[in-house]
Order: sequence, then structure tokens, then C-alpha cells
Amino acid sequence: MSVYRPGNKSPYYHCDFQIGGHRFHGTTQCTSKREADKFESLEKEKARAQVKATKRSRTSLLIDDVASRFWDAKGQYDADAAATDTNLARLVDYFGKGTPLSDIDHASAARLVGWRRGHRVARRKDKQCAPLIANATVNRSTTKVLQRLFQFAKSEKAILDSEPDWDALLLPEPVERIRELQEDEAVAFDGAMRDDYEPFFDFVKASGMRLKECVTLRWSEVNFGTRQIVRIGKGGRRIVFPITDAIRGILFPLQGHHAEFVFTYVAIYGNRRVGRVAGQRYPITYNGTKSAWQRLRAASGVKDFRFHDFRHDFGSKLLRDSGNLKLVQKAMNHRDIKSTLRYAHVLDEDVAEAVESLALVRESRKKSRNGS
Repeated sequence: MSVYRPGNKSPYYHCDFQIGGHRFHGTTQCTSKREADKFESLEKEKARAQVKATKRSRTSLLIDDVASRFWDAKGQYDADAAATDTNLARLVDYFGKGTPLSDIDHASAARLVGWRRGHRVARRKDKQCAPLIANATVNRSTTKVLQRLFQFAKSEKAILDSEPDWDALLLPEPVERIRELQEDEAVAFDGAMRDDYEPFFDFVKASGMRLKECVTLRWSEVNFGTRQIVRIGKGGRRIVFPITDAIRGILFPLQGHHAEFVFTYVAIYGNRRVGRVAGQRYPITYNGTKSAWQRLRAASGVKDFRFHDFRHDFGSKLLRDSGNLKLVQKAMNHRDIKSTLRYAHVLDEDVAEAVESLALVRESRKKSRNGS
């Protein structure tokens, strides 16, 4: 069937055709038959590509279906599965559940990036004055998520001829600064520290683990016999961290505070609604720890130091002491050595000393040859 006017007095021509046993139909949004014919021709090209890709993958390529299969196979096991779920839902809402992945080309992906760049940081009050989200957030929550869907579909044997140029879509990000904790700052933090949170922050500094990894640490993951902490970290990767004498000294006295979780706090105020009793211990939470950190930073007077900088401090000091990038990569659970290379600046002094030593050796040999 060619383009036609429906009997409902719509001013637009409709199209209705079948390709590969699949029916494609709907409005062309065109009032001219010539334009409607052109629209149908383009839709047939898209339909052929969709049918071809679907046959190769042997399953639906509608973005909602791909996202659902991806979630079941991979997404739900991400370190931050809730964020993955939110990011997938955002993509599906933007493109529409009925959009096949084979229809998403570089131009449509670029429009997605432009749309996402206009979003603002979520705040409870005065959202209009909130800053725009960072380029890194756009990359992480949008472009790379869509790329993962394409990669997943291709793993199912789909051949997507119009795949976007991912490198060109990625927005520039500032080089992450590496901040080390100075001795006077450490003293200031210790002086402003709540006693019940002290073991937690001592562990953060001694292990270099991420905030969520520390908050959710369970006794089932701590083995004093083998002197190891074994748990699943970012990206579903298995982390094995040694229990050094310093870490044992932090963790061992905490036994008995809670049956499941390692780190706890003492409730200052009771709350009948949630069943919290003042003076009793409860497992620390992610949001509660962030609030405790903000209060600690304000009370200490330390400026320009983020919680994640504790991890940077750990990586910098470990590399300075060991001089071994592969060792630091393993200790910090970096998937790519490029992430570890950000700490390489701490070896600048060692490099300078080696160059100076080499220059002295060459000068000495030169004098020997000249009989000096």
C-alpha cells in the first residue's frame, strides 16, 4: 500500500507497508503526497536496516528491550546499580520505547548529548539557580551508557551500521587534580573528629577504598585469619585488600558493635518513628557519613579537601613509597593503568635524582678519559 489519507479527516498522509514479514505504519506528518512519498521512502530504508539488524541479532533491537536485557545481564550487577537504572530509564524516555537501536546514529546521539548538557545539578531548593551538570556527568551518565547498550547489542550479534562515533561525542573533562593530605591538616581533622566516627576515617585513610566500599563493609568480608578483606568493588570487580597491622588495629576492637556491619555510630538523638534510641550504636549510612564528613571538614577548618581526596592521598603516598605503578594499580582496583598514571607526578623527584646521578657518572667518565 502506498501513502494514503485516512478516513478520519486527518490532514496528514499515512503510510503502511511490510518488510521482511514486519508491518510498519503510521502518520507521515506530511500534507503533500510528494513529501509523504519521500518520507515513506526514508522509512522503508530504516525499516530494512532494522529488520536486517534484528535478524542478525535474533532478538528485538527496540531500545527498551535492549535496555531490559542489558539490565538483567549486566546493569544490575554494577557497583552503583541504582544509577545505572536511572541512566537507562533516561535514555529510553528520551528516544521512546519503540525506537530501535539501529535508528540511533551519530546525529541523534549528538542531539541527546546536547539535551543532557542543559540539565542542572539536582537540588531541593531553587533549581533554576543550580549549576549545569559537569561534562564528566554527561559523559558518564549518558554517552557511555548508550555506548554500553550498543556494545551489548553487538555481543548479541547485531550489526549496527549507523553506530555513533563515541570518541567524538565525549565532552572534554578537566584533568582530575591529585590532592594530598598535609600533616597539619591531618592533625586538624583528628582534633575535630567524633570518637565514634574515628575508626571509619582511620580506615579510609589507611585503605584508600571508596566511600561506598567503606560504608558497606561487612564482617563476612573481613578475615583476620588470612589477613585479607575480600569484597566486590566498583564495576563488579573482586577486591582483595591486605589487613596490615595498622588496619587490624583499627578493625579488631570494633567486633561486637554490630553483627553484620563493621562501622557504626552512636546515636546522639532518638527517633521513635525509625526506632532509633539515643546512646545506642547503629550501622553508618552513606548519607549519614556524608553529613558527618561535611561537619568534620567545617569544624577542622581544612580547605579545598574532598572526601575522595583521601583516596588520592593514599595512592600518592603508596606510589611514593613503593615506586611501583602496577602495585598501586592493584591496590586501588584500577581497571586501566591510565587511571594510576595520574599519580605518577609523585615520582618526579626520583626521576630528577636519577637524571642528576646519570649526569654525574658521565661527567666522571669524561674527566677520566681526559686524564683529569
